[in-house]
Amino acid sequence: MVAFALAIPTASFAQDSTAVSNGTYPNTFSSGSANVSPFTNQSKRFNDWSISAGVGVPLLQSSDLTSIKNGNGKNLFGYSAYVSIDKAITHAFGINLQYDRGETRQGWFNTKDAAPDATAVGARTQYDAISLLGDVNFSNLLRRVDNHSTYRWALHGYAGVGTIAYRAYQKDSKGQRVMTEIKPFQLGSMFMQAGAGLKFKVNRRIDIEGRLMYVVTGDDEFDGGGDAYSAINKRSEQVSDNFFNATLGLSLKLGKHESHVMWHDPLQEIYYKLDVLANKNQDIEVCKKGDADNDGVCDDWDRQLDTPAGARVDGAGVALDTDLDGVIDLYDKCVTVPGPVENNGCPTTTTGPVVETETKLEGIEFDLNSDRILPSNTPILNNAVNYINSSNGAYNVIGATDTRGTDAYNQKLSQRRANNVKNYLIKNGVQSGKLNAVGKGEKDLKYPECEPATKCPEWKNRANRRVYFEAK
Repeated sequence: MVAFALAIPTASFAQDSTAVSNGTYPNTFSSGSANVSPFTNQSKRFNDWSISAGVGVPLLQSSDLTSIKNGNGKNLFGYSAYVSIDKAITHAFGINLQYDRGETRQGWFNTKDAAPDATAVGARTQYDAISLLGDVNFSNLLRRVDNHSTYRWALHGYAGVGTIAYRAYQKDSKGQRVMTEIKPFQLGSMFMQAGAGLKFKVNRRIDIEGRLMYVVTGDDEFDGGGDAYSAINKRSEQVSDNFFNATLGLSLKLGKHESHVMWHDPLQEIYYKLDVLANKNQDIEVCKKGDADNDGVCDDWDRQLDTPAGARVDGAGVALDTDLDGVIDLYDKCVTVPGPVENNGCPTTTTGPVVETETKLEGIEFDLNSDRILPSNTPILNNAVNYINSSNGAYNVIGATDTRGTDAYNQKLSQRRANNVKNYLIKNGVQSGKLNAVGKGEKDLKYPECEPATKCPEWKNRANRRVYFEAK
C-alpha cells in the first residue's frame, strides 16, 4: 500500500525531454549551446523512477536453529515477498525504499507437523521489514568502452539498513508458543542486508531480476530459540541470527521516455555522437562554387576569378604584383623594381639603384582584433625585403584597421600591426633606418564606404585591416 501510494506522485516527475532554449537561457553571455537548459524535471531525457516486486525463499543460515541441514536443523523452506520504490540518481547508482514480508522455518521439523520426539524442536518466524537500500549498477559502472553488444543484462549490488519487526514461534512435544515479539522502529529492531541481483531487460517498461540477499538481524532471538541464555541459544556462539533470501521479481519503469537512466550507457552515446559528427563532416562542401581559375582560393571569396595559370596569389586570390608597376609577378622580368608594361615591368634605365618618389605595397591583411602576421603574408613581406633593399629610398610602414572598436583602441592596434611588420622586415635584412612604423587606426580605410563595418561584406572589412608601405 505504501509503495503504490508513493508511486502516484513519482510518475508525474519523470517527464519531459530535453528542452530547447527559448532565448532567455542560455543567452549570448552564458556558456553553452542553444540546447542547454537548467536541470529541472522538464529537462529530463530518461525515466528514473520504477516500482519493483518479487517473491522468494528465506533460509536461516547463521543461528541456533537453522533452515539448512548442518547440525542445527534440517532443510526447511519459508516464503518471502518484497515491494520497493526505486529512484535512479545516475546511470550507475540509485536508492530503493523496500518493504519485505515473509516467514522463515527452522529447526528439526516443520511446525505444521507434530514433533517427532520429545527432544525435537521446530520454529518459525514471521517478519516485516522496511529498509533503505543503495543500488550500484556494476554493469554500467564497469562497462568497457569498446563493448558494442546489446545492453540487456545488468549486475546490481545492494546494501542498506532498516527496521524489522518479527514474531518468533517455537514448537516441541508440548505444543507451539510465541517465544519473542519485536515491534518495528525501535533500537533493537535495526537490521542490515546486502546482496546482488541480475537484471534482464524485457522491454522499455519491464525488467526481470533474480536477487540473493544476506540479512543480518543483529538479534539472537530471531530464530525462535527464546531468550539469549536459553538452552537452545547456547548451542552456538553467534549472537546474530542471519539468513539468505533468494527472490525473483519484476520492475516496472515509470515515465514517458524511451529509456531508463539505469539502462543508459553514456560512453556509447558519446561514441555514437562522434560517429554522427564524423559523417556530417564528410558532407560539408568547402568550396560550393568551386575554384574556376585553379589558384587555390575558392570562388566564394576569390576577388580575381581569372587569375592566369601559374601566378602566385594573396589570400584573396589576387595575383601578386610586388613592385606595383601594373605587371604581375608572373610576367614581370624585374619583380622587385617597378617598370613600364611595355618593358615587361623593368625600368628603362638600370644604372644604379632605383630612386622612387612614391609607391605603395599592399596585400598584407590581418585577422579581426589581431596583430599577428599570417603565413599568407610572408611571401609578400619577403618580396618587400628585396624591393626595399634594392631602393635607396625610405618607407613608412603604415598600419590600419576596420571600423569596429573605439578610435583609441584602433589607433593602438594599427600601431602594433605596423611595428610587427617593421620588426619582421628588419629581422630579415632591411636596414632599420629605412623604415618608420606609423599607425593610422580607422582614419585610412581602403574602402571608406565601410562605415560602419556592417555596411560591407567581410572581405572589404578584411582589406581595411592591413599594413602597406609608402615611400617618404
